[in-house]
Amino acid sequence: MSETHVYPSDVAFTPAVKSIQARKGSREHYALMEQRGWRTEIDQNLAAFLGEANSFYLATASACGQPYIQHRGGPPGFLKVLDRHTLAFADYAGNRQYITQGNLSENPKAYIFVMDYAHRRRVKIWGEARVVDDDAALTQSLMPKGYRARPEQVILFTVAAWDTNCPQHIPQKFDAADVAAALAARDARIAELEAEVAALKGVTASQ
Repeated sequence: MSETHVYPSDVAFTPAVKSIQARKGSREHYALMEQRGWRTEIDQNLAAFLGEANSFYLATASACGQPYIQHRGGPPGFLKVLDRHTLAFADYAGNRQYITQGNLSENPKAYIFVMDYAHRRRVKIWGEARVVDDDAALTQSLMPKGYRARPEQVILFTVAAWDTNCPQHIPQKFDAADVAAALAARDARIAELEAEVAALKGVTASQ
């Protein structure tokens, strides 16, 4: 069944959603937001945010509407911007359940949710996705250099609309690698200061 959207946010704010918003008192606020508009193109801010991401969640649904969410991870920037409307990533070999691929074969609607816990930011992206498993050159071009994973296929994601959320209730968490780097820098500085103190004590003792 085809859909007609007056506003980009209609991809999420269906008539049922708007009815509940009206009943619970938030429809007027979101009606104003609709007129300002959700973004439908990948701008520099979104591209920069995705360029730092090393993790996101991809949601799909079967033909009968059964939802499924799968995590995708890789080096920062593994989710690449191909143009103002298209995202892509190399899909690595995994547990071979192929639920996402099966869903996309019968229902192209998809959703990407990117969370940045360190800075308490999140981005929601609605669109459609498809699997490309017969283009070795494209697959290789999307593989992060030096990353130890076996690419099985590519997923192309066409952006319909995207929006950000406020940081409310997002717990602040940090990647283990970032924490380790910060601790290493702290320990190096402590060692440097201890060496300076020892040197000063030696000078004082010799006087």
